[in-house]
Amino acid sequence: MAQKRRKFSPEFRDEAVKMVVVESRPIAEVAREIQVNEGTLGTWVSRYRQEHAGESLP
Repeated sequence: MAQKRRKFSPEFRDEAVKMVVVESRPIAEVAREIQVNEGTLGTWVSRYRQEHAGESLP
């Protein structure tokens, strides 16, 4: 039986990425804490870093 995919709001994604980028926390730790797959969070962080390359941290 196929599992239904979870949807995450842009706000949720932004907060998760900030926990990694701004607070310098490991992706694995944050992923466990917010119950998101480590690979998914890694993708969000990579996308954020590509889109904001050269900018200072928020």
